[in-house]
Amino acid sequence: MLDIKFVRENPDAVDAAMANRQTSWDRERFFELDGERRSVIAEVEELQATRNAESKKIGALMREGKKDEAEDAKEAVRQVNEQIEGLSERRGSLEAELETFMAHLPNIPGEATPVGADESENPERRRWGVPRDFAAEGFEPKAHWDLGTDLDILDFERGNKLSGSRFTVLGGAGARLERALINYFLDTHASRGFKEWWPPIVVKRQTMYGTGQLPKFEDDAYHVSGDNFLIPTAEVVLTNLHAGEVLEAESLPRRYTAFTPCFREEAGSAGRDTRGIIRQHQFDKVEMVKFATPEQSDEELESMTAEAEYLLQQLGLPYRVISLCTGDLGFSARQTYDVEVWLPSYDAYKEISSCSNCGDFQARRANIKYRDPESFKGSRFLHTLNGSGLPAGRTMAAILENYQNEDGTVTVPEVLRPYMGCDRIVPEA
Repeated sequence: MLDIKFVRENPDAVDAAMANRQTSWDRERFFELDGERRSVIAEVEELQATRNAESKKIGALMREGKKDEAEDAKEAVRQVNEQIEGLSERRGSLEAELETFMAHLPNIPGEATPVGADESENPERRRWGVPRDFAAEGFEPKAHWDLGTDLDILDFERGNKLSGSRFTVLGGAGARLERALINYFLDTHASRGFKEWWPPIVVKRQTMYGTGQLPKFEDDAYHVSGDNFLIPTAEVVLTNLHAGEVLEAESLPRRYTAFTPCFREEAGSAGRDTRGIIRQHQFDKVEMVKFATPEQSDEELESMTAEAEYLLQQLGLPYRVISLCTGDLGFSARQTYDVEVWLPSYDAYKEISSCSNCGDFQARRANIKYRDPESFKGSRFLHTLNGSGLPAGRTMAAILENYQNEDGTVTVPEVLRPYMGCDRIVPEA
């Protein structure tokens, strides 16, 4: 959530930010709500001062035997209390409306975020690896959905039978590869300074609100009993581990990782990536989350992106890194790098990791602060960061397509062989 004081004092900057994001905000309505709320607060404070003065009179009048005047003063206090009560209700209503208004405003893009209208204007930062030339090897590569079906490790029909479209059953080596990827990702992060967590996947509404999934993206979320939700990413639980807390500056940055199943309705993605396992309603992902001071967060974003790249390098998968422009930036992010892996079936790079610096946007919503007695008094909102490290399904798709052989088998990347117990995936017997 944006700082209401910042919005009040810098409306032109908010205008520019929303325009760069290819959206808008109701500036006039904001100042109506904020102005009336502040007016009500001032009026309540004046009435409280009046009430306090009248209350003091009552005791003095009673001691002087002026009972009638004391009763008049009591009546005046009662009337003031009624006014205060009415204004308090109005204040509560205004604050609720203002909070809802603020909850729908996206983050202000950072200075390092390039200005652009949409994904077509995302600049490429770097590439690693060279896509395999299947034509030079003399055979036509298959898409992962065909490879997986032929190997009997991906079963789309049974996934649909059990749960509907965009659900897939993994069998045999497919199930082992999924588990191998999850364990490899977690082991790698844990050995490189990340603390591993095993969090719940059902969360309260406030938890979803804290990271910005609600209220804006409620249509994409899976509701469960009561007012609870299945998480769309472990970012939600890892970030909210410290909701309402004040951390010590000396403990920052903190680097967390977790594997969770993830659940997304994908309400706004009709017709996109409908084949294969690129866009599923349920998928497995290992997530990275960081807590940092404002001075640390830019560097931590670079190192988080490098962490996702390291995994792809170890797996030998070609990729590129792009910087999301303002028109393609996520709701909570101030700066984002997308890491895109090469997929022969698309003859293109497809997103496999998105690493974002959210600044203090999520921390303000979830009330996460830090304390540094040597630098300032009290506490301040810290910065949160998150990134995929990595999703198992999309990584599996990339491995199947990039490591396939002419005979329909798939070579297992060397770093996964200890987890898989084999060096090739062959058709299930």
